Amino acid sequence: MKPIPYGRQYISQKDIDAVTNTLQSDYLTQGPQIAAFEKVFAEYVGADYAIAVANGTAALHLCAMALNVQPGQKVITTPITFAASANCIRYCGGEIEFADIDAETYLLDFNAVKKILEESPEKTYAGIVVVDFAGRAVNLEAFRKLADKHGLWIIEDSCHAPGGYFIDSNSKKQFCGNGSFAELAIFSFHPVKHIACGEGGMITTNNKSLYEKLMLLRTHGISRNTSVFQNDKQWAAGNASEKVDNYPGWYMEMQELGYNYRLTDFQAALGISQLQRADEGLRKRREIAAKYEKAFSGKRWLFGQSGSMESHAYHLYVIEVENRLGLYNFLKTKNIFAQVHYIPAHLMPYYKQQGFKQGDYPKAENYYSRCLSLPMYPTLSEEEQEYVIESIFSFYHG
Repeated sequence: MKPIPYGRQYISQKDIDAVTNTLQSDYLTQGPQIAAFEKVFAEYVGADYAIAVANGTAALHLCAMALNVQPGQKVITTPITFAASANCIRYCGGEIEFADIDAETYLLDFNAVKKILEESPEKTYAGIVVVDFAGRAVNLEAFRKLADKHGLWIIEDSCHAPGGYFIDSNSKKQFCGNGSFAELAIFSFHPVKHIACGEGGMITTNNKSLYEKLMLLRTHGISRNTSVFQNDKQWAAGNASEKVDNYPGWYMEMQELGYNYRLTDFQAALGISQLQRADEGLRKRREIAAKYEKAFSGKRWLFGQSGSMESHAYHLYVIEVENRLGLYNFLKTKNIFAQVHYIPAHLMPYYKQQGFKQGDYPKAENYYSRCLSLPMYPTLSEEEQEYVIESIFSFYHG
């Protein structure tokens, strides 16, 4: 059997043609494909605005900047996430407080966050970074009410969950990143994600002022919008001898300290093409998950798994097992390359230096000791999935 990774991109001929056409166009960056990608992506998730950026980490950093995270401010997030979900706050000098996970969903535990906030002095915390881990949507309606009670903002890390959703109290589908409950949401276009651009990210929001600030911060803090220019026209023209009615065409202003976090046009073209088959990829992921679910149901060596849900986007299919290391190594001998998501962020040496220690978040740590992400991607064939399942059974049953 050829190598079977836990995740893999699928690049079609249409994807290749879209990129080639853009490479042969007048723009490789800062061209029309960026706005086109932003438009179709905002429509896909149901948000008012979308801002394309270099990667998911850049998206998180810009969100923290746009929300004006200040040194010493505290922000709550989950320890079971990629480190960037916490690091974005540290980039701005803020302080991270982790809260344990729900052992059934692997998501940030609402009651753990509520307890932290209720036991803390008012104004101690600035916000919450929730993570739609593995593709399961966080119930943002509940977190929104809690955040409003304590005057907090919410960033939704939806890197795993384009197309995922939860059902609100009005029985409406609330898609991840649609801007209805979180101030800002972010997505990633890393090759193993639902939509692959090589690298890339997107921020979505329904807040116009945050959108405008993010557009500025994405490109060095430089604006070409004449309506916000602060220097006068005459000076901008180089103190020309004649009267100046308009700003000269070359003029621009750096108004804030921003970053070069732009996406290229050929990446955006790839993203547009990939988005056209996003629903089909999501359907296939759910089919694969259902087959795993049926195969593993009731097995004594299995502690838990993601749980089949219509609303789950299934970036990952996670199981918790006895002898995880043994199974991981055995699968490698079979050319199956499972993965672990994630090492608890609070036990990374950097965060241990901030005062976190083993035992702080027992549910997250127990999950880490047993979790394994199985191959999950739309081009995983039935034969390959059967081989994965049979190999796991072979390990536990000989």
